[in-house]
Amino acid sequence: MATKNPPFKIILGSSSKARREILSEMGYEFTVMTADIDEKCIRREKPEDLVMALAEAKADAIVQRLPTGGPLEEDASTTLLITADTVVVYRGVIREKPTSEKEARDFIKGYSGSHAAVVGSVVVTNLATGKRCGGWDSAEVYFLEIPDEEILVQLNTI
Repeated sequence: MATKNPPFKIILGSSSKARREILSEMGYEFTVMTADIDEKCIRREKPEDLVMALAEAKADAIVQRLPTGGPLEEDASTTLLITADTVVVYRGVIREKPTSEKEARDFIKGYSGSHAAVVGSVVVTNLATGKRCGGWDSAEVYFLEIPDEEILVQLNTI
């Protein structure tokens, strides 16, 4: 796919391989900056509120690290910062990134033959104006039985 040259620059505020692949597959050129925040310090009761708070916190952290602690001086009028977050809600419990291979295996095994909701957010910040727009969406995912062998394959792709 040909690279698109939009009239703006994009900073992807994420270390997510999947998010990089999505923008690349859409043909966009972008740079990557990570927020390096402690996501566990940000808590909300509702998953929708949590993913929005995390995406906004990531944007705030990245904006503070930009030159002069604010919007980019050079080409700021054409730079958009995209941040995002995703959680899974399984049996009423919010699950974030697993902290170990064992936890990841347990998560996947639990989804086998069951279902979970995926809640994700995206926040876009115009670095020239500081204007920020964002939103969240959710999807219910239904799983067939997942054989142990497939769980091992999936763990090796993470």
